[in-house]
Amino acid sequence: MKRTRIVCLILAVILLVACSACNRTPNDPWSSATYKEDAEFGTGSKTVLVDVQVEDKAVTFKINTDKETLGEALLEHGLISGEEGAYGLYVKVVNGITADYNSNQRYWSLTKNGEYMQTGVDGTVIADGEQYALVYTE
Repeated sequence: MKRTRIVCLILAVILLVACSACNRTPNDPWSSATYKEDAEFGTGSKTVLVDVQVEDKAVTFKINTDKETLGEALLEHGLISGEEGAYGLYVKVVNGITADYNSNQRYWSLTKNGEYMQTGVDGTVIADGEQYALVYTE
């Protein structure tokens, strides 16, 4: 009888673990997102909009800042992180979502008004009213 209880308990634990694994979506980048809705940050004389686009979802960050570059404005509010490289900041994490080509064959592309930028975030000088997008790209 004691053995049957132990076996039932082990089976129950296995089923609970299996069910919780079924409910997770490990390939859903949004599961690690810091902000899942539009948000506004900071105070300053310039306002820029930054769309974070991942697959079929997006959030927009309204950033009010006095910083000179997009990278500075995003770093100021902890919205991006990455590594310094030969060409400036290589953005790996946006809004808590990691796109690292070496680990998941994804990267963050930067656009302004739908056009790909020729500079990175730390080389992009911003002006009031501009709109950018960081796009999770395969």
